[in-house]
Amino acid sequence: MALVPYVENPLPVLSKLHNSSAQFRFADRDLRLAQDWKSLGVAAVVWDAAVVMCMYLEMGTLELKGKGVIELGAGTGLVGIVAALMGAKVTITDRQPALDFLSANVKANLTPDSQGSAVVSELSWGQDLDRYPAGGFDLVLGADIVYLEDTFVPLLHTLEHLCSDTTVVLLACKIRYKRDTDFLSMLRRQFRVEEVYYETQRDIHVYKAWKVSPRRDL
Repeated sequence: MALVPYVENPLPVLSKLHNSSAQFRFADRDLRLAQDWKSLGVAAVVWDAAVVMCMYLEMGTLELKGKGVIELGAGTGLVGIVAALMGAKVTITDRQPALDFLSANVKANLTPDSQGSAVVSELSWGQDLDRYPAGGFDLVLGADIVYLEDTFVPLLHTLEHLCSDTTVVLLACKIRYKRDTDFLSMLRRQFRVEEVYYETQRDIHVYKAWKVSPRRDL
């Protein structure tokens, strides 16, 4: 997630973002995620897309146990934490300024027997991608990471690097602007994309994507 500090917003709908923590129950465990809107902005609060992504993971549509998973723009770490609690081996990533905050949330919410199931790592999209194995993950997760147009191309390069022909990408998105649908159009040039879930109350779409196999002329 982009690190954008914000000033205090008086709107009641945003008041929950200014709370110092947010509580959830996923994977049969009570989770408490620290939030720090004033210092780290959007990277340090739990957005609805992360909650809906966790809801979708709990539906069991995808097998997580033993799978290699990477979360992009993890923010508070909720999605990666839930994936780890469900048995995945998760690399939870964000930009450098968010890592201490992210690491503290991960450590505080993983059970002792799942501490080894998640590692926190720096990843700025499109940069130093050789630090991560090409096509080395079964599942790539991203919750509310599609909103800054300047990040679209580096995000696409990152997805292309991380994904093999069998990797599944899950993106949980709130479609706010035309540019958000423009990103999906860009994604469809290299990936097959389908909407697999829509949460009406929060207005969040979950998209599944996987690489289009190269055409082989006979």
